[in-house]
Amino acid sequence: MAETIAEQIKLLKRGTVEIFTEDELAKKLADAAKTGKQLRIKLGLDPTSPDIHLGHTVVLRKMRQFQNLGHKAVLIIGDYTARIGDPTGQNTTRPMLSPEQIEENAKTYLAQAGKILDTSKDKLEVKHNSEWLEKMSLMELIQLAAKKTVAQMLQRDSFKLRLQNDIDVYTHEFIYPLMQGYDSVVVKSDVELGGTDQTFNNLVGRDIQRAYGQQPQIVITVPILVGLDGKEKMSKSKGNYIGVTDEPNDMFGKIMSISDDRMENYFTLLTALPAEKITELVNSEKTHPKEAKVLLAKTIITQLYNEKTADAAAAEFDKVFAQGQLPDDMPEVEMSAEPIMASKLLVTCKLVPSGSEAKRMIKQGAVEIDKKKIDDPNVLVTPVDGMIIQVGKRKFAKIKVLK
Repeated sequence: MAETIAEQIKLLKRGTVEIFTEDELAKKLADAAKTGKQLRIKLGLDPTSPDIHLGHTVVLRKMRQFQNLGHKAVLIIGDYTARIGDPTGQNTTRPMLSPEQIEENAKTYLAQAGKILDTSKDKLEVKHNSEWLEKMSLMELIQLAAKKTVAQMLQRDSFKLRLQNDIDVYTHEFIYPLMQGYDSVVVKSDVELGGTDQTFNNLVGRDIQRAYGQQPQIVITVPILVGLDGKEKMSKSKGNYIGVTDEPNDMFGKIMSISDDRMENYFTLLTALPAEKITELVNSEKTHPKEAKVLLAKTIITQLYNEKTADAAAAEFDKVFAQGQLPDDMPEVEMSAEPIMASKLLVTCKLVPSGSEAKRMIKQGAVEIDKKKIDDPNVLVTPVDGMIIQVGKRKFAKIKVLK
């Protein structure tokens, strides 16, 4: 590690909210530099859904920085804790998932995380917390629960809010942060990373490690990335996300749709561009917002795919949106020539997830058939070869009539 400790701290502080504590982190980094020891950098991901999106990559990128400094990432797939459900940020109890659902969701996690992390054996260790939590006896669980008081657990903001609003807090929800903390004990975590919504859980991990005679982990929190709606956190359930495996052309279009006032946040959290360059890019007097967004989109797609793919996505976006031409890679949908309601046609072409969404898009004037807008969801459309269906600015389909 050629960087000085001060340089490492400066790098690791970028895009963070809090470090508990910076002095402890500096000491651990200095000790590691003297002894050649790799610090163990923990991140837990509960596979409650099958997709990793750009919001997740904020913390994954921080983990990659530690890897680049010579340390080992310890990625914990929370296949056991996901069965309980993290109550973080919830005003209701999360539903418990079945082991089958969790296993299915977890299948692609490593491949997706590998778009950001160094997956070589000396830089990454992957664990499933069912390895130890499933074997925990009732007595061991009681001993773990004895490490924290009820008063301490009720300091969690979401629990406070629910109690104030006369909403139940269930006993099993206290167990989740204890188990997450126990994960830190098992893997001997030196640093735990997480979004600001994980601050309480990760700090519990420090306490649990102390209780088991270990040095407490450093906790580093990063901001929650706001989604495409510009209001709420990026989330698949809210439909405002960009998945790390999204098709590049679709990813490019989504990034171009973010509001100008969110660009600094995205540049800071999702790229390695210097702060002074970002300041220049988000200043509309120095850089046109469209030019800045094109650079943002190309940078992110290059990180997740490669530069050639990013350039191709930029060219396709310019062709479709700036020049008003049709995309090269429209999906072709085979169907009969029988008349079909416009709303049903959109669903058949998989341009919308449901009939109600199709009706909404048509009534908003967001649907064109062969360049002509339609405003009646019930109008009958007779499919013909080569007919082009467009929903919004980014979704297209071409009809192929079955003979």
